[in-house]
Order: sequence, then structure tokens, then C-alpha cells
Amino acid sequence: MTDLHEISRTPVRDRSGAVRIAAAAGLAVLLWASSFVAIRAIGPALSPAPLALLRLAVAALTLTVVAIAQGKFRIRLSRKAVLLIAAYAVLWLAAYTVALNAGERHVDAGTAALLVNIAPLLVALVAGQFLGEGFSKWLIIGSVVSLGGTALIAFGATTHQDGLGVVLCLLAAVLYAAGVMTQKVALRHVDGFTAIWIGCIVATAVLLPWLPQLISEVSAAPAGVALGAAYLGIFPTAAGFTAWAYALRRMDAGRLTAATYLVPATSVLLSWLFLSEAPTGYGLLGGVLCLAGVALSRRR
Repeated sequence: MTDLHEISRTPVRDRSGAVRIAAAAGLAVLLWASSFVAIRAIGPALSPAPLALLRLAVAALTLTVVAIAQGKFRIRLSRKAVLLIAAYAVLWLAAYTVALNAGERHVDAGTAALLVNIAPLLVALVAGQFLGEGFSKWLIIGSVVSLGGTALIAFGATTHQDGLGVVLCLLAAVLYAAGVMTQKVALRHVDGFTAIWIGCIVATAVLLPWLPQLISEVSAAPAGVALGAAYLGIFPTAAGFTAWAYALRRMDAGRLTAATYLVPATSVLLSWLFLSEAPTGYGLLGGVLCLAGVALSRRR
């Protein structure tokens, strides 16, 4: 998500334009939230790495078609840009996706979304330490509140022998944050769409060693599993980022980013509706604290 925040914006002046922007942002949030549910649904049939490979391969193919249609197939990238894109592709698109897939084998989709959503807070902490942005009072308060929420989720999960899932989802959040920080630097040398497109190609290449296992598991899995993986690649990955880019080009990035706080809540509702995974009391309370901490950390 963060890679698109560098795209230039144009103020909205008409009501119809505002409606289109809101619709695009809402679509992105819904698609991203649905990805946690889809992973949870098809995860038992495909191992974490093969599932990530199939999802990213579909996304790479989809974005390649879009790139050709838009005449962006012939691009020139500096060596530094290629290295930076490769770094964030490995950290975020490949490793993060595998860790999340593994984590959702142990915790429900809503809990996974809540835990991963601490990544923006991690980015703020790293930026404050290494980019000279400093630490505000609210950042410290928000960090403490979010850590308390994470501890509650972990406590509730441990009572259900799902502690490993919490650890894997927290690892996914760390990988996501590291990928975002690397991507911020990469975006100084390449536009957002190209970074996502090439990143998906690189991540697919990194996961190719799991291709034989993917072929074996897909051939033994129900047809719906392959369709679910294709959905993940086309919609949450490719279409979700496209919708977000449309809204971000036309609206202030800071205001629009607040919409991402709806992702965990939407994931919890979708998981409840489609997978009958009712969140535990500890999970709900911990999730509220995590979101509250992230919101507090953004205050000035």
C-alpha cells in the first residue's frame, strides 16, 4: 500500500469525482480485507510458499498485460533502482506473503489482519530512529497501546494453542515494514506502478523453486483452490493497488491512508460471514487496542 503514497495528487472539485474516489478507496479496502479471508479458506490445500508463488505469478501476469496496454513495457531502470526493487520484492511481496500464509494456518483471518496492521506503527518507529524524524509523545503512547493489544491477542491465541500463528503474523508485519522502508527509497528512482509490476515479477522468480510442489498440490486440490489463488493475484494484489492508485492521485495521501484502518475490521466481518470464524473476546479487545494505538501514533 505505502508504495503508492508517492504518486502526485490533484484536489477534488466536483461531487461526482469525490464519489468515484470514495468508491475506488472502498474497493481497495474491501479487496485487501478479502485477501485475509481467501488465504484462510484455501490455505489448508496449498502450502505457504506454493500459494504465494501462484498468487504473485497471477499478479505479475495481470500487471504485465496492463503495462503492455498502457505502453509501459519498454522501460529503463538504473542499477540502483533494480536492486532496491529486488530488495523490497523479497522482503515484502515474497517473504511477507509466505509468512502470512503460514500464520493463517494457525489463527483466523481477522486476528491475522489485526496483527499485521501494526506494520504502519513499525514504519513510524524505524523512520523516527533511522531517518531523523524523531519520536513524538503520541508515537510513544500509541506504541504502548498497540503492544498491549498485541499481548492480549497473543494471550487469547495461546489459550487455543495458536501462539505460533501470532508469531508468524508478527513476523509478517516486520517483513512488511522492512519492505515499505526499502520501497520508500526505491520510489525515488521509479514510479509506483513500475515498482509494483517489476516487484511481482522478481518475487515470482524468487519463489520458483517451489514450482514442482505447487504443480503437485494444485493437481491434487479441488478446482476452487486454484480459482481462489487466482482471485488473490488478480483482485487484492493487482486490482486493489490499481483502485488505490486512482484514489491517491486525486486525494491527499494522509487523509486517504486513514481508510486502511478499516481493513482489519472488514476482515473480521468477512471471516465471520464466510468462514464462521467468530473472534474471541481477547482478540476483539486486542484488535481494538492495536487500531487505537496506530491511530494515536499518527496524532501530532
